[in-house]
Formats: sequence, structure tokens, C-alpha cells
Amino acid sequence: MSELHTSKAPRSETTTQVWVDVCGVEDIIPNTGVCALVGKRQIALVRVGEGEEIYAISNFDPFSKAFVLSRGIVGDKGGVPKIASPIYKQSFDLRSGQCLDDPGVSIPVVPVRIRAGRVEIQAAAEPLAAAS
Repeated sequence: MSELHTSKAPRSETTTQVWVDVCGVEDIIPNTGVCALVGKRQIALVRVGEGEEIYAISNFDPFSKAFVLSRGIVGDKGGVPKIASPIYKQSFDLRSGQCLDDPGVSIPVVPVRIRAGRVEIQAAAEPLAAAS
């Protein structure tokens, strides 16, 4: 069983974080990404290699202003796992979200884990409805 492959996302003191089951590892073809809608957020799940090395990042490309990163080109740059935007080809470190071509730009990363062959990401719990 693999554990967290991404950096820790900042947490709010008042927000409860939960693990959300998204898909099976085998649902993601090796060396590709898929998009998942979790709540109102588009998350790109990227599988590196044939195993269970999976990263979760925002699907939003800050350069093209489009939700396309899950369709990017997966690879590595000097041993750093990365995805290149399919639009303008900027590369992002899958571990940190840092743009490898422009150090002033980064994208959000989401904690991810594999449990029993299932991909789970950490997300804010939906607030409970207020009692009337």
C-alpha cells in the first residue's frame, strides 16, 4: 500500500478534512492523467509508471486559463516527476505544483493515497446543513 505522494496542502483551523474515494488505480492508464470532479473542484490524477505512484494536482492551467492539465504529457525532468500542459507546454512538478519553466508560478497540490487499490484524495468535508 502506498501513501502520500504530494506535498501537504494548507489547512484551515475550522475545516475538517476527509479522504474521498475517487477511482481505482487501474482506472488510470500508466503515464497519463485523468480528471475527477470532487465537490466543485477539478482534480487531475496523474499516474507515473506502471505502479501506484499517483499524484493529485489542480486541473487548472494558469497559463492557458483552461482546465486541461489532466490531458498533459507525463514525464520527468532530472528525476522530478512532471506534467506538461497540453496547451503551451509549461511543466509542473507533480510533487509540489511548482512550474519548472517559471519559478513564479505554481498550482495547488492535493494529498493523495492508495488504499486497497483505490485512489483517495484529501478534501474539505461538506458543511452540515444548519438546523432550522
